[in-house]
Amino acid sequence: MRTKITIVGAGFVGATTAHWLAERELGDIVLLDIPATETMPKGKALDLMQAGPVVGFDTKITGTTDYADTVDSDIVVVTAGVARKPGMSREDLVGVNQKIITEIAHNVGRTSPNAIVIVVTNPLDTMAYLAYKILSTHYGFTKNRVVGQAGILDSARMRTFIAMELGVSVENTHAFVLGGHGDEMVPLVRYSTVAGIPISELLPPERIESIVQRTRQGGAEIVNLLKTGSAYYAPGASVAEMVEAILKDKKLICPCSAYLEGEYGLHDMYFGVPVVLGRNGVERIIEVALNDDEKAMLKKSADLVRNTMSMLALS
Repeated sequence: MRTKITIVGAGFVGATTAHWLAERELGDIVLLDIPATETMPKGKALDLMQAGPVVGFDTKITGTTDYADTVDSDIVVVTAGVARKPGMSREDLVGVNQKIITEIAHNVGRTSPNAIVIVVTNPLDTMAYLAYKILSTHYGFTKNRVVGQAGILDSARMRTFIAMELGVSVENTHAFVLGGHGDEMVPLVRYSTVAGIPISELLPPERIESIVQRTRQGGAEIVNLLKTGSAYYAPGASVAEMVEAILKDKKLICPCSAYLEGEYGLHDMYFGVPVVLGRNGVERIIEVALNDDEKAMLKKSADLVRNTMSMLALS
């Protein structure tokens, strides 16, 4: 039986995710949106299919507004939700996106009870927590099967800024961003390197701090430049990397938003930490040693996520 990947939300992030996935030929793709969009998902799916002969992929892509077409998906990627506007924080989206994620989680639980779910909707950690609570309570999902995409994107942004600053290939850069997907995320400078060399040996402290702050504001910078909507190329590529790691059972170590039960001193919340990503989803959480400054930053980030979670109207 062919692998099925469903993307819920056919907007910029969802459609771009479908694009990256189609090129990787990881399985059949279903691009789903709400009935009010009418035939829009079908149009995007057909357009993307017609790129296959040019680029050289044989991926089957279906556009739909009916969850019946998503039945028994192996992976479900949730990108649906309201995007930020200039001046908005991710936390400003809690109320409206809670309704959207709640409906999606119930539909996914009913139609794809064995799927691994990747949540992309903002505020990321809070929406991943909400999806997990619904899917675990009503449909028996375990914590390893619901994961949030954040750290790969944030780390990619930091890697980009390091490469730009030093004038080197991004392939030589490695960065490590933990914490909530928000303005208090924690770029770990000690664990960030260029060709194995710590960036602290290549850049002065003020340039490193500039990179850290630009990483934290990476999403907002793009929102402000676009004027309408938010980033989609890099978020979509980040999701594709996660999907590939899961379907190919790569045991990829990457930062993701995972459910914590004591790791890093945190309980009953989703938070960005390094995980091992494989065919069972989040197969292991890796705890790295943090110094006092890093622990303080992590606590500040966790407090922001907790504050955002408190805005949820959980029954």
